[in-house]
Amino acid sequence: MPIIPVNEPLIGEREIEYVSECLRTGWISSAGRFIEEFELKWAAYCGMKYGIAMSSGTTALQAAVGCLGLRPGDKVIMPTFTIISCAQAIIYNGGIPVLVDSDPRTWCMDVAQVRAKVEAEMKKGDGKLKAIMPVHIYGHPVDMDPILELAREYNLKIIEDAAEVHGAEYLSGRNSATPRWKRCGGLGHISVFSFYANKLITTGEGGMVLTDDPAYAEKARSLRNLCFLPHRRFYHTELGYNFRLTNLQAAVGLAQVERMEEIIARKRWMGQAYTERLCDLSQIILPVEEAWAKNVYWMYGLVLTDDLQYDATELAQRLRAESIDTRPFFIGMHEQPVLRQRDLFAGEQYPVAERIARRGLYLPSGLALTEAQVETVCQAMHKVLEGSP
Repeated sequence: MPIIPVNEPLIGEREIEYVSECLRTGWISSAGRFIEEFELKWAAYCGMKYGIAMSSGTTALQAAVGCLGLRPGDKVIMPTFTIISCAQAIIYNGGIPVLVDSDPRTWCMDVAQVRAKVEAEMKKGDGKLKAIMPVHIYGHPVDMDPILELAREYNLKIIEDAAEVHGAEYLSGRNSATPRWKRCGGLGHISVFSFYANKLITTGEGGMVLTDDPAYAEKARSLRNLCFLPHRRFYHTELGYNFRLTNLQAAVGLAQVERMEEIIARKRWMGQAYTERLCDLSQIILPVEEAWAKNVYWMYGLVLTDDLQYDATELAQRLRAESIDTRPFFIGMHEQPVLRQRDLFAGEQYPVAERIARRGLYLPSGLALTEAQVETVCQAMHKVLEGSP
């Protein structure tokens, strides 16, 4: 039986049409109509004014943090349970990541711990804490209202990592008289998306910074393009990067923005299809959708219960024997050797993140996944888990 891959993108005729236009006209590098259209339409879709396309989600994070002008030793609060790009962006910009644990239901950052960390940092009186980086995890939004309240209360910036939640929504102001659904990526002062091959919108590699702040937008564009001065090329007063996206890549992304509702519907169908077929297995904890969130199930994750005698690594091996591909959950930043070597997070423990890192994985979740493949995956899960000690 062929392996069911953990992800397979769904490329349509519109993408081919747009890419063919790039090839016919010769606009294949970092200029061309598709870049501007992609930036404008994705920013508008997320409720932001400005979009600045980048070469990856990682470079978008680095540029977004760079817009804040951190000084050496400035701090940014972030979840330990995420990809290393988040911590890396802070460190590369001279900052220090301050970690919080995960919420056991959503696997996103624990907002109660964020408040505790903010208040602890503020008591020091050194003015080092500058920002909070909420990271939406596996398609489910962070509970943003408490974080936005902290930002207002303590004059902090919000760098919203929306790399995994294209099209996901959050009920903002739900305790007010006028609650409103807002799309993730439109909630922070500056936000970041990834368009890697496994994302809801993909450009192969690619990313974008979104913001309503014209100064941040100008800074991000400058950092993206080696900090060339607008009227004096090859003369530099700052150091920047080559983080440019190509017109070819933007063409692929734009075609997908045009069918975003179809993409979200397919992802939500996938999540529901898995839940319906797996909810009878007592050995696993399935992803949730809180009342204040609309999950897009970027990846359909699950966590093994503590009474199962083996971990997610063993489950992955057993599923692989059934021709099912999987991926492990993130490993917390506080357990990363490369960060420990920098004298970060010594002695810190985050039990929720540690547990789900060891007992969590995600199943095949790509847009090209068929109903027959979902059925095959779920049959394999039942075969592997039923009767397991």
